[in-house]
Amino acid sequence: MSYKDKKIRVSNYKTTVKIPMSQEVSYVYFVPGLAADESIFEFIKLPKDRFVTQTIPWKIPFEKESIASYAKRMCAEIKHENCILIGVSFGGVMIQEMSKYLNVSKLVIISSVKNRDELPARMKIARKTKAYKLVPTGLFSKVENWEKFAFGEFARKRAALYQKYLSVNDKKYLDWAIEQMVCWDQEVAPKGLIHIHGDKDVVFPIANIKDCITVDNGTHAMIIYRARWFNKYLPEIIEDNLQ
Repeated sequence: MSYKDKKIRVSNYKTTVKIPMSQEVSYVYFVPGLAADESIFEFIKLPKDRFVTQTIPWKIPFEKESIASYAKRMCAEIKHENCILIGVSFGGVMIQEMSKYLNVSKLVIISSVKNRDELPARMKIARKTKAYKLVPTGLFSKVENWEKFAFGEFARKRAALYQKYLSVNDKKYLDWAIEQMVCWDQEVAPKGLIHIHGDKDVVFPIANIKDCITVDNGTHAMIIYRARWFNKYLPEIIEDNLQ
């Protein structure tokens, strides 16, 4: 069964994974979203008898470092040939860049984009006008407790979540990462890439996304809020047609 060009509906989808008795474990490397740390994967539990997982943390970029140079430095964390790379949001962009310098068996991007055409209009405009340079990223590193600046119970809860998961708040990193995301210039996605996307994603609207596995009611943060979906279906998505 191929998942490409197909919507998966949780209500009627049934897994049919067949694991050979002699199969070795697969090594999976996760890359989080922009400004996020490894905690965004805290609820993702892949079967330990089939997968060994590790998260690659973000690094502070060098002065005027290219995304290619940065990707090569991220590759230094990879210790296994023919591994599986899974990236969320900007992490999805990063693993595509990393795959240019590695032998990987599968790429899976979540809540991300495959090429510059899938970027939303506001990012395309920001690229042309260089408006991304006006984002006050310094505020992220100066606010020690976001909850103090939130009003109302919902806002306080959301601020607490941001503080928990978006902990990579170095201004140099944020300025660099936002520019790389907005100005990403890839035209053709890596062959065999698997794209999982939520139909309620407001960062990268589904209307701009082609050839993906669609998660009903999935938001940009569904790696956290829809962890049960991923725990149920991600093993099969990874192992289906694994090279």
